[in-house]
Amino acid sequence: MGDTYVEWMVKKKPSTGMNVLKGILIALTVIMVLLGMVIVIFWIPAIIFGLAAYFLNLQGNLEYEYLYVDKELAVDKIMAKTKRKKLERFSIERMEILAPIKSWHLDDFKNRQLKTIDYSSGVEKQPDIRYVMIYNGEKRVIFEPNTEMVKAIQSVAPRKVFLD
Repeated sequence: MGDTYVEWMVKKKPSTGMNVLKGILIALTVIMVLLGMVIVIFWIPAIIFGLAAYFLNLQGNLEYEYLYVDKELAVDKIMAKTKRKKLERFSIERMEILAPIKSWHLDDFKNRQLKTIDYSSGVEKQPDIRYVMIYNGEKRVIFEPNTEMVKAIQSVAPRKVFLD
């Protein structure tokens, strides 16, 4: 079969505020556990703070996996390297344009009211390797594919993919 298969993972950079909040929740959990050894009622907030720190850790340690298989791009979210959640599937046939985030080819789409979805690391590198995909006239998807994935998409839709 002539299926094209490309897989790529990108780690999302956690925000400073999220790291500070996680540290505060862990410290509060430890304090409540120590107080819970003396007075039993402190176990309830210790459990609440511990659960909050756990769920914050899941959301703060994210990776996005892009999987391109024969005219379809799937995006999955991996939380703390333990849980996987399928986010979206994009059909390349419904894609309007795929170009680097600072490309002049996207100028026609800047004034459109589109829902913006960011599946990138959130870091602007030099040179910026993020791409924008305008999907079905309703979504602006930002992600960081590798060159092999961009070439695979370009082989299917050469007039819609720009590399500048």
